[in-house]
Amino acid sequence: MTYALSAGILLAAPMVLPGAGQPRVFCADPKVLAANKARLAAGDAALQPAFQRLLAAANQALKTKAPSVMDKRRVAPSGDKHDFVSQAPYFWRDTNAPGEKYVRRDGERNPEANRDSDAGHFERLCADVHTLGLAYYFTGDEQYAAKAAEFLRVWFLDAATRMNANLNFGQGIPGETEGRPSGLISARGLVDVVDGIGLLAGSKSWSATDQEGMVQWCEQYLNWLTTSKIGMGEGRASNNHGSYYDTQVAALALFTGQTNLAHSVLVAARKKRIGTQIEPDGRQPRELARTLSFDYSVFNLRALITLAVIGQNAGVDLWHYQTADGRSLLKALEFMAPYADSGHAWPYSQIHQPRRDTLAPVLSRAAAVYPHSGLDNALKFFPAGELASDPARLCFETEMPGATRSPAGH
Repeated sequence: MTYALSAGILLAAPMVLPGAGQPRVFCADPKVLAANKARLAAGDAALQPAFQRLLAAANQALKTKAPSVMDKRRVAPSGDKHDFVSQAPYFWRDTNAPGEKYVRRDGERNPEANRDSDAGHFERLCADVHTLGLAYYFTGDEQYAAKAAEFLRVWFLDAATRMNANLNFGQGIPGETEGRPSGLISARGLVDVVDGIGLLAGSKSWSATDQEGMVQWCEQYLNWLTTSKIGMGEGRASNNHGSYYDTQVAALALFTGQTNLAHSVLVAARKKRIGTQIEPDGRQPRELARTLSFDYSVFNLRALITLAVIGQNAGVDLWHYQTADGRSLLKALEFMAPYADSGHAWPYSQIHQPRRDTLAPVLSRAAAVYPHSGLDNALKFFPAGELASDPARLCFETEMPGATRSPAGH
């Protein structure tokens, strides 16, 4: 099918509710999930690589101890160990200055930031809950739901181990600040958590009390996210940090039933994110200014695509929004697509080898939305097996080189 990009402001659209038999998710396509569940049940071999990779990850998560903010040794500056704590990864001790002064070295991760931090545990937890939720949804095997429920209760609900609903002390800089808006990037996986919860529907391992508790935690965190100095500071960020902030607010607002808030964030993102972060030729100048400009350009595209999927589920079209001077999500994708070819040199700052493989899932998803854009031509530069085994194929319509498109569709 062909889509036209639309200039200007679109009329507000009503919330799109999941159809019968479709899960209540916000960052995945419920129609595709339901269709792929039927395809797997019917023995469709085309989805087996992605399904088997999903199950391998889920089975690994089954062996994992449920993490908690209480696992760390240090206590937050608040005196409450239940508060999330992390250190800014790109700041290093200045050995040429007296005292505890730290200086920024963009793109160079300080190993010190990984020690005794909640960040890695939180990011892993979010991914595992989503993986386990998917495994339960597609198999009906209660062990996956039980493990996801255990992870959720330990991190968010149980009084002895729960995380307080804030990130006041994320990405602190020793001797300078206890926490920064940038620390919120570690919570971007909450969009996977709320989808993972939706995939647990019907499980005996996930009770109505559990569901109510998670809604309350997310309400508290969303209130902090939208009213605190640190939260609002991240919302004002004009690069990938702002994009991922919007994904959190929109997804959590939908999860907690605050559809007006979600709709307003998504509508504003057309100009605030797409219209500001992307140039008419598709460049993302705020990401190109980084020392890892390729990686951050892809990273921000991932956030904008997630925002577009949330919008799709909420009745706000970001996929096809275009400003009067031609800025659009498609333009940004078209700008990056040629660099799937390793023979096409990246002309901007990149202190490490570009992670070209990170483009593969982005282009595979986008090519299905823009079927006549030519984005699929770039997929030939990636191993077909890697594309076929990407578990994201179970959640979204994706494009495979030379393959017939899935009938699940939009």
